[in-house]
Amino acid sequence: MILAAGTAAASAGLAGGLWWWQRGRPEAPLPPPEPPLPSDPAFPNALRVPGTDGMYGVLDAQAVTSIVARPVRYPLLNGSPAGMLAYEVEHRGRTLYNPTLRARTGGHVNLTFWNALDDPGIIHWHGFKVDSNNDGHPHYAVPGGATYEYQFGIPNRAGTYWYHPHPHGLSGEQIYRGMAGLFIVEDAEELALQRELDLRLGVTDIPLIVQDRRLDADGNPVFAPTGAERFHGYLGDQVLINHTPRPYLDVASRIFRFRLLNGSNSRIYRLVFRHGERLLDFAVIGTDGGLLERPHMVQEAFLSPAERLDVLLDLRYFRLGDVVSLASLPFDPMHQVAAHVPGPGNTHAQHAPRGHQDSAVTALEAPIPEGAEIELMRIRVSRRTIYGPRVPSHLSRFEPAPPEVPRPRVITLDQKNGVWRINGLTYVGHETPIVVKRDTIEIWEIRNLPPSMPHPFHIHGFLFQVTSRANSPEHVRRIAEPKSGLTVADRGWKDTVLVWPGETVRISIDFSHTYLGDQVYMVHCHNMEHEDGGMMLNLKVAA
Repeated sequence: MILAAGTAAASAGLAGGLWWWQRGRPEAPLPPPEPPLPSDPAFPNALRVPGTDGMYGVLDAQAVTSIVARPVRYPLLNGSPAGMLAYEVEHRGRTLYNPTLRARTGGHVNLTFWNALDDPGIIHWHGFKVDSNNDGHPHYAVPGGATYEYQFGIPNRAGTYWYHPHPHGLSGEQIYRGMAGLFIVEDAEELALQRELDLRLGVTDIPLIVQDRRLDADGNPVFAPTGAERFHGYLGDQVLINHTPRPYLDVASRIFRFRLLNGSNSRIYRLVFRHGERLLDFAVIGTDGGLLERPHMVQEAFLSPAERLDVLLDLRYFRLGDVVSLASLPFDPMHQVAAHVPGPGNTHAQHAPRGHQDSAVTALEAPIPEGAEIELMRIRVSRRTIYGPRVPSHLSRFEPAPPEVPRPRVITLDQKNGVWRINGLTYVGHETPIVVKRDTIEIWEIRNLPPSMPHPFHIHGFLFQVTSRANSPEHVRRIAEPKSGLTVADRGWKDTVLVWPGETVRISIDFSHTYLGDQVYMVHCHNMEHEDGGMMLNLKVAA
């Protein structure tokens, strides 16, 4: 398995780039600094990358003693401070917003969450295998001014996880207005890969949080879904990456790692890297729950809300001034339901966030349609360097899913009278309609019943493996493995899986854990408007 060379000439001249996968060589001395590239009016903003402070600043998770959810002012558009929400951490004279937390497998988190918002709040540690007291379940949400204590170990393997709000009915708005951060876990396999490829977080290892937003003229995020938008999902009129509109990233001609998180409320992306009209090969090395057993070479991948992709892009053979675009190609979004659905799905009153007037809403551009082509970011080669790292063909130890059981548990996704449901039910806080036995392995068969739309299905507290897809749409079958129907985004350990209309997806889940007593988690659609509308159920793991 190789990373393809960046140009056709390089591919031909170096036998398709095969040599460098098998052999490495040390980095050559850096050439003198190149003159700066000219500004690009279409993508004028330098990408925000994790540094030592500010937005997404990197911090050892074990050093965090408190994290505050509060309104802040931060420049999003044209340098103007925007009214948004963020997680704030003060540490040794530094102020960090939505800090990129970093920890080792086996580490511990011991911190106080202080909710300085007017609305209830709680943090969900997305993808973490923790007990239900630390999971961030909505029934633990605390009111404004109150605190909540988190104390948990980190049994997870290395991976790109994240954290975000989870108060019932408010999760979508709080995330939309800015509250979300990454939590990167490292172990021996991950550290070995970093050494092998000289990967440094914020330098050659770049997290990309992709979120579509509607911003008013001052750059304030405006969350004002109509009833139809609550039914389909709230789409933005532009896409931000790391809270940067129309971003560019200047890079050296070497291998870069990108950790992609779809942090959008509802938008799905068909991701590609493109040089002119030519699609580039890139290597997927990890998904939600960390590194794969080996790299998988692809030219495109779907990424639904809450899913992550960890990829390597080989830029070694590009010339100074070459530009690579990260883009989302057009696709059929398969919204098979009517644009206006009668019933409870349209009874929600349109409302603007606190502090915004209706005029801000009417001044917005029309949202980009779901499935439209979008150029997300430009990657500009601003410095030449020769670097031939040795990328292993084996990345991680990986245990395959156990054999399937004869009778899988069937999970249905559908809607009735404008209300999205799971197994014909919507969320009731005190009910636990799904009960499983601790230390058992189950096969779940998730069926998205048409007429429908795509649903990113998320399970709290446990990772799973996707074992098969059936009755997939053509745009999925085209990029899938023929026998299983799996795409590259289905590989490895997952916490969220995208299920298209009419599709049946099977997953294998091991409900083993070490916590005392019954544990109550959740399953839900990670389209935030669907989740807030009640498309979630409690999941009890009985002792």
